[in-house]
Amino acid sequence: MAQYTVKYRSFDQLLEDVTVDFSSYALEGMIEPQQLIKVALRVNYDLGLRIHQQKEVVIDVEHGKAKLPSDFYTLNFALLAGNMTWQEPVLSGTHIEDVVLDRGLVELDANDCPVDTSVCQSDCGNYYQLIQKFKTKTVTYESLQTIRIKPSSAVSGDCPNTRWSSSYQADIRGGFIYTSFQTGKLYVNYQGALEDENGELQVMDHPMINEYYEYAIKQRILENMYINGEDVVQKLTLVEQRLRGARNNALSIVNTPDFAEMKKLWEVNRKAQYHKYVDMFKSYPTVQY
Repeated sequence: MAQYTVKYRSFDQLLEDVTVDFSSYALEGMIEPQQLIKVALRVNYDLGLRIHQQKEVVIDVEHGKAKLPSDFYTLNFALLAGNMTWQEPVLSGTHIEDVVLDRGLVELDANDCPVDTSVCQSDCGNYYQLIQKFKTKTVTYESLQTIRIKPSSAVSGDCPNTRWSSSYQADIRGGFIYTSFQTGKLYVNYQGALEDENGELQVMDHPMINEYYEYAIKQRILENMYINGEDVVQKLTLVEQRLRGARNNALSIVNTPDFAEMKKLWEVNRKAQYHKYVDMFKSYPTVQY
């Protein structure tokens, strides 16, 4: 499943869809959102890291530590960046704005000409300035060095930084990364947490995977009602059967490799077969007739 195709929606939107199906229970006050957030979190965890958005950022290390992004979930890999070069982009074409100025705010000299030489007067008698806007500077990092990072719950299991041998060391604790060097630039590639800019929980939005979320929440609602003495055994049995099928479908979709992953697997397999069946003949001398 390609990450660029992943879409998200809020937990409130998910709960609204469930409430529509359980409208009578909602009117009776039997649906408590605070009890259901942990169900959505469990489903997110069950679907795995593939539903998290891959992100990247360059952070500044000061006094041996740097603050990780607020939506940081787990580290993919990190590199120490150095030898920066700055480039001011040169704009082409007419990237100029004509800003008309208030006549009362333009200071004039004895000849009724603007004192500020950047202010011009049009044929209509209006005063204006030409303002040229430049884009953001481009920074190029000409060298990238490896850094060893101590394994932890905030580091992905296949993160190469845990296996690299380097004189630069770091570890992640409490939303910060602590380094063996005092200052520098650190490139961080990470999986973002399933939260929006306000810290609200998000869930994956997919026509087939949505059923997994919805049936998981419905199962918990009916389970709580059954524990409280409500006669919902038949409904609970039906929902649990649908939940198992929805989970299998969701995991199948999430774990389906995209084209890039299949191509990489094909290349690895081709190289292995080449070394197994072709390289052995390279050791034999060439016979000339």
